[in-house]
Amino acid sequence: MATAFWRVGLALIPLLIWAKATEKTAADTRPQGLADYAMLVLPGVFLAVDLAAWHLSLHMTSVANATLLANLAPIFVTLGSWALFRAHVSRLFIVGLATALIGVVTLKGGPMKLGGGDLAGDATAIVAAVLYAGYILTVGRLRSRFSTNRIMVWSTASAAVCIAPMVFFLESSFMPTALFGWAMLIGLAFISHAGGQGMITYALAFLPPAFSSLTLLLQPVVAAILAWILLNEPVGLMQAVGGIIVLAGIMVARRG
Repeated sequence: MATAFWRVGLALIPLLIWAKATEKTAADTRPQGLADYAMLVLPGVFLAVDLAAWHLSLHMTSVANATLLANLAPIFVTLGSWALFRAHVSRLFIVGLATALIGVVTLKGGPMKLGGGDLAGDATAIVAAVLYAGYILTVGRLRSRFSTNRIMVWSTASAAVCIAPMVFFLESSFMPTALFGWAMLIGLAFISHAGGQGMITYALAFLPPAFSSLTLLLQPVVAAILAWILLNEPVGLMQAVGGIIVLAGIMVARRG
């Protein structure tokens, strides 16, 4: 939980600097009332509880189960887009989504690698996927009116405020004890959150939320490649095949 807090808390530094530097040139709409402010805060609430559930699931169930189940978010984004906003979902897109998910399972070692987890932990990981779907859907709606900067600053700040009490009640330590710990947190905050989530928010003005969330299934593929390059972890045949299936699923979904 402390890691999740610092991820969003430290990310406010580059986000606020960027917002200040571009305030005179950015084309943006100002919030008009309480409803607008509530909508800008809502993605951060989803993200805070998502991060909490995700971090908690890693302690409760196997890493394979937690990672795979958290990657089910595109299913819930697709269902939410259809149920809430009546978005058209083609059969070809569904085929691509199913193919990409099969690829993720294959990349993780296949169905035989699943199991050995805890039912409550697995359920917590699924809750994390649903909450992340809520985050993607609300950001997608906001991007029709507000800039990336405004959404990122408000959602990140509200996420930090929501996570802070969880850290207070659930964690025994709050601050990293070494410079290496601070380096990891700064990397998470500046690169993964300000950079990665910022790009996702930017892209949601141009791509449907369902397809955007589906492309995020590239994360385990990229993680396997980086682990091979940076950590000398071998990429096995099943990982390679799984990565290819994920890419094929995304290409099919794009045509749909």
